Amino acid sequence: MRPVKQMDIKPGMKVKELVEEMSKSGVFGAGRIAKAAEILKEMKQDKDCKKFLGLAGAMVPGGMKNIIIDMLKNGYIDALVTTGANLTHDMVEALGFEHYQGTSQIDDKELHKKGIDRIYETFMPNKVYEELEKFFNQNFNELKNETNIKEFLWKIGSIIKKESILKTCYEKKIPIFCPGIADSGIGLMMWGHLAKGEEVKLKAFEDLKEIMDIAWTAKKTGVIYVGGGVPKNYIQQAMQLTKGASYGIQITMDRPEPGGSSGAELREGISWGKLSEKGKCVDVICDATIALPMIYAAVK
Repeated sequence: MRPVKQMDIKPGMKVKELVEEMSKSGVFGAGRIAKAAEILKEMKQDKDCKKFLGLAGAMVPGGMKNIIIDMLKNGYIDALVTTGANLTHDMVEALGFEHYQGTSQIDDKELHKKGIDRIYETFMPNKVYEELEKFFNQNFNELKNETNIKEFLWKIGSIIKKESILKTCYEKKIPIFCPGIADSGIGLMMWGHLAKGEEVKLKAFEDLKEIMDIAWTAKKTGVIYVGGGVPKNYIQQAMQLTKGASYGIQITMDRPEPGGSSGAELREGISWGKLSEKGKCVDVICDATIALPMIYAAVK
């Protein structure tokens, strides 16, 4: 057995040095963050490994957008699956708006009167939806003929001028999947055109074939889950076409006892063939806005 080393904190320590100290401790949350950094580094260095990121939760309103963009640009992600909400918030910032630091200790009726939407402690002006509507009105003819969601999102990324997750995925030709696209501001904007009798050629099942092909043809696979929900399960079901993921990192605050996917431990996936019996994995029980920056900073 390895002894638990007591962490030494020094003035001016870098994040990498702090995580190394956490590794020496090796247990509880500190040990799990350090292990996640080790797995992420090994996953990145494994040239045979296709890396899938499942991104749920309010990551763009929570300030994580640039970290995701950096991971996309630097080869940590080969396929991205995320929620329509994250992509909507990504578009909001790409269209020139910002999210604002707020408080949960506030009268939401007053926020509603002022046209401010609240995502726990983050505020966003409701008028962003007017600009989203303008964007989709102006570019609908370019978007309506895309037949799968990945190509649809790449098309949006090709139109957007400012740095964003969507633009980066388009430029780097990283497949981006959003099986719940209708459940978002983007979905609402496209539905507005459908309600007027205009046609859209998007087919929800087309992307499923593509993500399964990526998994099927990969020599090895690795998964990173920030939160759970649909993005996690969309990747997990693709892993059933492999020998199981060789690497796995999950950052979640959910519990496994209720049986939901978001709290399910990665090792549970072994029973489904989604994680290799010999796979290296870790569940980090932590707020993703704390854990993800630390893990990535430790290996960058």
